[in-house]
Amino acid sequence: MIYVLAVFLPPLGLLVNGQPFAALFNLVLLAICVVLTLLTIFTFPIIMLVPSAHAVISVYMARDERRHREIVDAIERHGPPPGWRR
Repeated sequence: MIYVLAVFLPPLGLLVNGQPFAALFNLVLLAICVVLTLLTIFTFPIIMLVPSAHAVISVYMARDERRHREIVDAIERHGPPPGWRR
């Protein structure tokens, strides 16, 4: 669900995901893209997909980092899995 929000409302999706600085950057990026879109003659330039792509990639990276942190914490608490050698 967070990915749908990140695609359609990128700054809000980043805020809900707990990334306020990325949301602020995305809001600036969105404003720049809107201005550039208004200056072009195309109806829907590809440049309007940039803020959504930034939001989706940021959400994915944050979730991957959280998942990695959970695995590392579990290994630190309980030790390595059985059969694991260094």
